Amino acid sequence: MSIRRDVLAGDVLDVAPALLGARLTHAGVTVRITEVEAYAGEVDPGSHAYRGRTPRTAVMFGPAGHLYVYFTYGMHFCANIVTGPAGEASAVLLRAGEVVAGHEVASARRAGVRERDWARGPARLARTLAFGRDENGLDLLDPAGPGRLEAPGAPVPAAAVRTGPRVGVSGPGGDGDAYPWRFWLADEPTVSVYRPAVRRRRG
Repeated sequence: MSIRRDVLAGDVLDVAPALLGARLTHAGVTVRITEVEAYAGEVDPGSHAYRGRTPRTAVMFGPAGHLYVYFTYGMHFCANIVTGPAGEASAVLLRAGEVVAGHEVASARRAGVRERDWARGPARLARTLAFGRDENGLDLLDPAGPGRLEAPGAPVPAAAVRTGPRVGVSGPGGDGDAYPWRFWLADEPTVSVYRPAVRRRRG
């Protein structure tokens, strides 16, 4: 069953944990989401949209249910699901998942990588699902579209959800006490390893 757009249009801190266990399908592969991070736009110093709308972040301003894909470190794509009401930027970064369908396609796409790690980390997940620049803005709720987001088969118990600081976020947005906005399923081997941000020295 597809997730309703009005559900995704809720507060990002409610939507993010609710996406755990959801299934995302694209390009022949389905991933069960096991780890996410919430980003609250213009009120969140860790968000790409913190300083307002730009050509890069326009998709984040809605409507909910679309894919926001960005390129990072000059080599990787990462994918987010846009949330919140139209006009207010927020999104959920897809950090990790378990491949539950399309194993042959995923194996070919991730040759030489063990199955647990196919979608363990945001760049790996995007690669496994073949998300790139052309998928930025893709409506995951369009029944005729190439991507599909489906609700979990059963609600995930609150006791199975863990929270903590976001990975690799520096500055105020990386404060785990103020922004414990990473959510993951306990005891899931596909959840990525936490790494704090590393400050880069100027040459």
